[in-house]
Amino acid sequence: MDTLLSITQTIIDMGATALLPFIILILGLIFGMKVGPALKAGLFVGIGFSGLNLVVNLLTETIQPISDYYSKMGKGFTTLDLGFAASGAASWTVPFAPIAVPLIIAANFILIFLFKRKVLNVDIWNYIHFLIPGALAYGLFGSVSLGIVITVACSVIAVLAAEKIAPKWQDYFGLDGTTCSTFSFITFMYPLSWLVNKIIDKIPGLKEADLNMDWLENKLGVFGESCFVGLIVGVFLGVITKQPIDVILQTGMGISAVLILIPRMVSIMMEGITPIGNAANTWMRKHVGEDAELWIGMDVALGLGDPACVTCTAICIPITIAFAFIIPGMTYFPIGVLTIVCYTTVFCVMASKGNLIRSLICSILSMFIIVFCANQFVPEATAFFNVTGLDLGGKMATDGFFGFNLADIVICIIHRLIG
Repeated sequence: MDTLLSITQTIIDMGATALLPFIILILGLIFGMKVGPALKAGLFVGIGFSGLNLVVNLLTETIQPISDYYSKMGKGFTTLDLGFAASGAASWTVPFAPIAVPLIIAANFILIFLFKRKVLNVDIWNYIHFLIPGALAYGLFGSVSLGIVITVACSVIAVLAAEKIAPKWQDYFGLDGTTCSTFSFITFMYPLSWLVNKIIDKIPGLKEADLNMDWLENKLGVFGESCFVGLIVGVFLGVITKQPIDVILQTGMGISAVLILIPRMVSIMMEGITPIGNAANTWMRKHVGEDAELWIGMDVALGLGDPACVTCTAICIPITIAFAFIIPGMTYFPIGVLTIVCYTTVFCVMASKGNLIRSLICSILSMFIIVFCANQFVPEATAFFNVTGLDLGGKMATDGFFGFNLADIVICIIHRLIG
């Protein structure tokens, strides 16, 4: 078991940028592509994802002075906010991880070939969205079997939900042949945003308000383009946080660059994914039936190509920090949570069809729920970290996963109810 865990951990430690090209190459060969085109597809996906990570890091670094301005107020909090990277890494150390991973893959193929489902989830690094609820259940209830069942069940739900949202995902983002299979966002953020939009549709005045990037460009001409919107948002954030002039300009230029570069990186990824998707559908029609179809399940980050997502992210970051002083009984300062703001906005924007006003309402509400729940479930989050062997030095800890992963929230509530 230790050897299997070591092998699994080594593969995951390669990271998405190294793992993706290999996965795409193997899939291409399975679906009948020649070695050269399959390798090229894998490289383009890896290159695009590497670039996407670099640009997201640029966004984080650009807004760091804004975060630092507010974090100076955040003294006296007693709970650690570890961030999703630490939570994800910790989830792979639970004893059943080497068993759960092959079961997840097997369940996906069973869904495709026996139940004619249409999603092949290649988002292996985001298996953490399944493993964390499983590890949480294991930590709270002491059952390995329960941990495995919950982990695999989450993976099945992710495939079914990914298939459900695929048409809207492809239509809005233009990502043909793909869907999002990131469990937390397709099972929580999208339904929540859909519900909020339905409520807004009932509110006179607000329901007619429609502000989107296309409208800005049409009305303002060149000054409504993404690069200028990013510059204005960045300068505004710099001014309200009393930054020096050089930081204000750097923030404006950084956000402007992100708004332009992210769509470019996504387009590079799509150059690799498109031929794989075409080969997969040809293979499916040959082996399953003429009406068979297969969509590639990918990371939510693919949706960051929409400029509205980055715009909402930049605005939501200081608001998220402000929740530390607004929500009663807050025990942690939400620095780690800031790393997931950009991913949270993707389905808020999609459900709102790019309407910036609606997208912001959905994004702010989503971040409020995430910060609130992560604070409410600190004891359960700490139990999760303890069972993974992570040394907290006797402190309490939490993470955004306990606010945006619906399975985690349900498990925590059940634990509270039954003790």
